[in-house]
Amino acid sequence: MSRKLLLAAAAAALLAAAPLSGLAQSAPAHIAAAIDDAARPAAEKARDAARKPAEMLAFAEVQPGQKVMDLIPGGGYFTRILSKAVGPSGKVYAATSGQYAKQIEPVATDPAYANVQVVEPPIVAKPAEPLDLIFTAQNYHDLHLKQLGLDVPAFNKGLLDALKPGGLLVVVDHAAVAGAPIEVADSLHRIDPAVVRKELEAAGFQFVAENDAIRNPDDPKTANVFDPSIRAKTDQFVFKFRKPD
Repeated sequence: MSRKLLLAAAAAALLAAAPLSGLAQSAPAHIAAAIDDAARPAAEKARDAARKPAEMLAFAEVQPGQKVMDLIPGGGYFTRILSKAVGPSGKVYAATSGQYAKQIEPVATDPAYANVQVVEPPIVAKPAEPLDLIFTAQNYHDLHLKQLGLDVPAFNKGLLDALKPGGLLVVVDHAAVAGAPIEVADSLHRIDPAVVRKELEAAGFQFVAENDAIRNPDDPKTANVFDPSIRAKTDQFVFKFRKPD
């Protein structure tokens, strides 16, 4: 083999061995396809750089055929992605109630997401089948809003009961400063990560891991998350818990 061919072969081998970047590096094929879904609104795709859905679903161990709950789904940013990632043999329960249920209706009634069903949160009605995963993004702090008056320990026990043994709970939320009082849920829409871990472990969950993909050390954590100075740039923690076998 000539020197030129040897160099070409070596270069090809290096390229083949080089790690992929971005989405291809971080996400399995079924998650990458879900994010590239043509039915997703352009406005939601524009948020992907900040919300890192590939990393979030890979961390949550989402697989085709799973039964997943998107807890407090808002307008369905993650609901759509979860729907495509679990595929037609899977199911996504969008758990919300009252006026908030109207926000997710456009997704649940879209034929492109036929495996999505709107349900009440587990504290109101237990899901029809044991779940592989409960996923909630930027909303755990809402459980502590004064206007809701929720019994948070009972709510968390409901989440545990809704999962099959070994099932996962993944919580994504805006971080408050360490030691912040729970009242910042109302004033800043944030929560101290340590509070979340303490509450869920008290409910019987086992802490598994933390993901730092959307941490932002430059966030002073003193502004409301909707403040233009920090919106879409907050420091967010991602925790994974497991229901004991």
